[in-house]
Amino acid sequence: MLRVLVALTLVGCATDGGFVWSLPEGFPEPRVPGDNPMTDAKVELGRHLFYDPRLSGNQTQSCASCHVQELAFTDGLAVSVGSTGEVHPRGSMSLVNVAYAPTLTWASPVLRHLEAQALVPMFGENPVELGLSGREDELLARLRAEPRYVELFPAAFPELDDPFTIDAIAKALAAFQRSLISADSPWDRFAAGDPSAVSEAAVRGGEFFFTEEAECFHCHGGFLFSSSVDHAGNVFDQASFQNNGLYDVDGRGAYPATNTGLFEHSGEPRDMGRFKPPTLRNVALTAPYMHDGSLATLDDVLDHYAAGGTVTTEGPNAGDGRLSPNKSLFVHGFELSAERRADLRAFLDALTDDTLLRDPRFSDPWLTPL
Repeated sequence: MLRVLVALTLVGCATDGGFVWSLPEGFPEPRVPGDNPMTDAKVELGRHLFYDPRLSGNQTQSCASCHVQELAFTDGLAVSVGSTGEVHPRGSMSLVNVAYAPTLTWASPVLRHLEAQALVPMFGENPVELGLSGREDELLARLRAEPRYVELFPAAFPELDDPFTIDAIAKALAAFQRSLISADSPWDRFAAGDPSAVSEAAVRGGEFFFTEEAECFHCHGGFLFSSSVDHAGNVFDQASFQNNGLYDVDGRGAYPATNTGLFEHSGEPRDMGRFKPPTLRNVALTAPYMHDGSLATLDDVLDHYAAGGTVTTEGPNAGDGRLSPNKSLFVHGFELSAERRADLRAFLDALTDDTLLRDPRFSDPWLTPL
């Protein structure tokens, strides 16, 4: 039986800061830190900062450079490239529904708050992303000189005598990112009771997706289509990291040295190759796939899971990921006929929220003159 996930009835839920969440039925209220309540003014400031290349040392990139609205806030690259040209080991994750993410990168178990995460691309040095390390005063001077910010910063932080601070920047960016709620895909409308919203092929694909034969839903279930989820009413830690059999470079489960997953943080052999299951919402737009972009298309992804892992036949990463001792028990392979492939593709395509891609609330405000 098909598991209905969410009904698309919008529910208004006001925060203490006056911001109103427009959440569909079935979406819980996001968890928001007590020292950074949501407000409309703070979200608007965060939107301006998100799209502002002043937030890179050489003023060539913004947050939006790696998180493009039309690509569900990813960048279309296998791995990201920073403002100085440094190539990163992993790709940009989608920011869609990031308000519900208990952890915020592919493999770190400790980076759990968007306020803290915002500092990493700005000031981190391994790798260099926006390249602002040591240039905090320069950044603040740039922002003070922009007429829009002269109004936006005090409106967002009226309690501060001087709102031009790094802490305020991080809080505003976090507030904007929490507002990126996506729940208006054809599949959402189908789940809400509109049988005409998706094709029969998509229905069949969804039915198979939620079977024990496919096992997809164990890592990509629930309203987020990810097992790694958090919200205001959540009691237990639901951060999740899984090894899906992408590599086995030494016959004992090793992953490439630059991308060992959770093992990089824990040092525990069982954590080798374990990465966060990303949301599948808008997945048709977020190619290439996996943490390192090594699977170019959704068909490649389906082949990977149908085979129970990926076999790399040559090069430094050669090995049979199907045989990894660290691989999740849910990745065991399944029969993938041409019809089933088409059905699964139709289902995954039905997770695209076109409204999100053109929503002016999330768009570049600098394109609109004052």
